[in-house]
Amino acid sequence: MDFIVFPGQGSQKIGMGKELSKNFAEAREVFEEVNDALNLNLTKIMWEGSDSEISLTYNAQPSLMACGVAAFRVLSKIKTKNITQLANYTCGHSLGEYTAMTVAQVFSLKECAILLRLRGEAMQKAVPVGKGAMAALIGININQTKEIIEKAKIRGICDIGNDNADGQVVISGDAKAVENAIEIAKNYGAKRAILLPVSAPFHCRLMEPARVIMEEALNNLKFNAPLIPIISNITALPHTDPVILKNNLIDQVTGTVRWRETMEFAKNKGIKKITELGSGKVLTGIAKRMVKDIASESFENSEDFDAFL
Repeated sequence: MDFIVFPGQGSQKIGMGKELSKNFAEAREVFEEVNDALNLNLTKIMWEGSDSEISLTYNAQPSLMACGVAAFRVLSKIKTKNITQLANYTCGHSLGEYTAMTVAQVFSLKECAILLRLRGEAMQKAVPVGKGAMAALIGININQTKEIIEKAKIRGICDIGNDNADGQVVISGDAKAVENAIEIAKNYGAKRAILLPVSAPFHCRLMEPARVIMEEALNNLKFNAPLIPIISNITALPHTDPVILKNNLIDQVTGTVRWRETMEFAKNKGIKKITELGSGKVLTGIAKRMVKDIASESFENSEDFDAFL
């Protein structure tokens, strides 16, 4: 049994996908379709822009999705297998869940690109710059984190944004509350507690304005049943019902990304291999730390595919 996973924001970098586009027609077609869908030369930003440009949420989200879909299509071509033959489940971290739904044919590549551009804009506008923050707490477990944010909330909203792995939790909310939580975490023996260089506090209640926008957009879109089950960020469980998949994406805007539990699900299900497709190797690194008995691999460029062949 196999998992295919797709990265989230933070894995973006200038040049991502360029080499794959140059060497594989399947990848090139994905990037061209995303450019056309957005009526924007996104690949120029991806390949020739600045780090600050590509890190803008509304650029990063469709760019990362495009790289994930491109890598998937190349893998599918090389192995001459469709997604039902390549994996038993698919999922992605935050925006990566949209990528997973695209390759599982819940909605089209064009629809996904437009959704993620809208999602990025909505999330960016939801909170004034400087009002929100996110921080990584390293060496703190989920129960300790819950205690910390309970104490920190006297300064404002503070939620668990990402439960990434054992001892790796990201909190999100009002800047003053998050900064307070960082100080409290030190008393809990955190190895590190650091603010993250993000433009908005994702996956917390401050994202409610973005959730409302995405609810309207997603309700206006036809969801198909996926070709394979999607593991949801919000439940850490597999789903195939289009209505549930849609509601999970809506709830995901303000809810916690439960990646640690997703990896535990993989282990409990007897998954043999986790394949990360797209930019970077963040999820591969988490898998290697959390589920050492499961083989993990990542495909980002031609060298990765050559090594596989």
